[in-house]
Amino acid sequence: MADACQVVRKQDLPPPGGYKPIPYKRLPAKQYFSGYAMIAGYLGITAAGLYIYSLNYKKIKRDEIEMRSAKMAIYPMLLAERDREYLKQLRRNRDAEAELMKDVPGWEVGTYYGERVYQNVPADALVEPIFHEYYAHADPREWIRRTYLKLRS
Repeated sequence: MADACQVVRKQDLPPPGGYKPIPYKRLPAKQYFSGYAMIAGYLGITAAGLYIYSLNYKKIKRDEIEMRSAKMAIYPMLLAERDREYLKQLRRNRDAEAELMKDVPGWEVGTYYGERVYQNVPADALVEPIFHEYYAHADPREWIRRTYLKLRS
């Protein structure tokens, strides 16, 4: 019974003749180009890149000049439209005040119970309202958008 419990193991040994030697020496990389060819290639690619860059730079400058000219040409019209919309909003505010206060006796539009608010200003002069008065009858979202316009930039 003692013979049945014994396990015979075969030990791993090196192959006959031993292992191959371990390669530890540096293997140089295969050279595809010489040093002169690489310098010539670098100079050629740099020259081509500079040429393409100069063409692109000229196009960008030309587009900037055209855009600046277009902005200067359209600027007076944009100012006129802005002033026109400003006066239209003042008219809407005045009409809304007239509609709102039509049932109040003695109320004149643009006055405080018939008394002018600004005594030292001629009657036909335009008194620009403050920001909140200007947007009093406008959409609140528009008021908020205009109020925080500078913060979004």
